[in-house]
Amino acid sequence: MEHIILKAKTVVEILPYIKKFSKSIIVIKYGGSAMLDEKIQMSIMQDIALMKLVGLQPIVVHGGGPKINETLQKVNKKSMFIDGLRVTDAETMEIVEMVLSGKINKDIVQGLENSGVHAVGISGKDGNTIQAHKAYANGKDIGFVGEVEKINIELIHHLINNNFIPVIAPVGTDQNGNTYNINADYAALAIAGKLKAKKLIFLTDVEGVLEDVADGNSLISKLYVDEIESYMDRGIISGGMIPKVKASVKGIEKGVEQVHILDGRVEHCLLLEVFTQKGIGTMIEKRGELYDAKLG
Repeated sequence: MEHIILKAKTVVEILPYIKKFSKSIIVIKYGGSAMLDEKIQMSIMQDIALMKLVGLQPIVVHGGGPKINETLQKVNKKSMFIDGLRVTDAETMEIVEMVLSGKINKDIVQGLENSGVHAVGISGKDGNTIQAHKAYANGKDIGFVGEVEKINIELIHHLINNNFIPVIAPVGTDQNGNTYNINADYAALAIAGKLKAKKLIFLTDVEGVLEDVADGNSLISKLYVDEIESYMDRGIISGGMIPKVKASVKGIEKGVEQVHILDGRVEHCLLLEVFTQKGIGTMIEKRGELYDAKLG
């Protein structure tokens, strides 16, 4: 009987969050190790489906680096990176688009449909959703790699208004019809900013921002934007966490209310972060907003 009561208490705990976030747009950047473990994949699809079923408006923007690497290896195409960006010639771009807009995108759609909600997979090319221009790595030509120039939200709104979850592959085009591979973090950031999303959630391979990187129990649950420079100066935010935090700040500057960095390797990480008081990741927001911890 006790475990049944505990389950009931858990359901009751999430009610204020359901009320608070009803009809709110939540952009989820899905990628990394969370895409490689079938059990984790299923839990994430279930989390997103539950968000939709209780009245939130989730949007998924996904990456797919490991699957792209695997496919390139199969065709004996070597992966090359400059400053963390994939060098993308015309042949590589065709493969990238095939993997992102095809296999990965449709697998996510199927996972959501299997979880009891309706989803539609698109790329940034559909509805001219992601307009891009050619990117360079410190002045070096890296091929068909793009930066977001403009987001058109007409198709996204149409899907949301017709009860579908948009699943977006980060592929965009320029005015000349060239196709570009776009970093999924920055595509998600741009989309969330344009939509003035309530939350932008980055699923990563780390717990969040740690007070001590050697201590997994030193998670900083909440960070204010005006604290971040000090944390970087003190070395608390360092290495690979710096671009994640900077991207989070850019999201807030673009109009997102809260940005979350959380460990996508944890089962039901989305529900634990969004629907519980403590959460499991790091939430970043502006100081002075009328929020109460994770309830905001």
